[in-house]
Amino acid sequence: MAEYPGFGAMLACLLDRREVGAQEWADRAELSADEVRAVLAGDGPGEELLRRLAPPLGFHAVDLFILAGLAVPDDMAPLDAAAAMWVGNAARHAARLPAGGRRALLQVIRSMPQEERRSSFVPKPPVPLVGGPGAGAIRMLQYRNLNWSGMARTLASVTPTYLSAATYGAIGSGRKELTPALVRDIAVLLGIDARDLAVLTGVILRAVPPPPTPEAVDTADLLWEARRLSTEQARQVSALASSMRENSPDAHLMELPDL
Repeated sequence: MAEYPGFGAMLACLLDRREVGAQEWADRAELSADEVRAVLAGDGPGEELLRRLAPPLGFHAVDLFILAGLAVPDDMAPLDAAAAMWVGNAARHAARLPAGGRRALLQVIRSMPQEERRSSFVPKPPVPLVGGPGAGAIRMLQYRNLNWSGMARTLASVTPTYLSAATYGAIGSGRKELTPALVRDIAVLLGIDARDLAVLTGVILRAVPPPPTPEAVDTADLLWEARRLSTEQARQVSALASSMRENSPDAHLMELPDL
């Protein structure tokens, strides 16, 4: 099983892959080169530093917080952990819609009013995740408000990965290996280049991954936008996606078996 060498070392490898130096990254993030080099050398980054480091890399800051092993601030977390039961269903149905339907559904999500946060986000199931390649990848999916069942169903809908829900818990807890194929497919849902995610998790990809399908790209966008929804809003989106799928002559009507 791959050993995780640490956040700073993985960031250094990522910069090497992109052929970006510490000074260039620092300039883009409006930080000093010494601050960036300290992180690359293994110093623990603070919250403000991580917020500024993420945009020049094209990453969501929440993913850097997770990879650094830090608590995710409330303003970066999904609104409502209970919405996970509906988010996965909405994503699964949306993946079967034609492109126009997926765009329309995404617009509905974006148009919904923002409700107030009532409590801090706690991923469910709240099983402790150990440090390591699998822990980071699974936790990033949890912060797209996918529970294990949602991960299984959504990945099976838009990628070749077909695993049981319990398997994702085993990967997150370090009891099962994070494979190159799974890194490739999880990256699709995270909206991250698979080669970048491989570097950041210490997993070696032996071949250049194919580009994600339009359905997968749209599903990743939907998951990101749906993080701001309450449980009731997510339920409404799930019901709408199901209805759109049933009424669309162009939708793929294959049902997935229970996972």
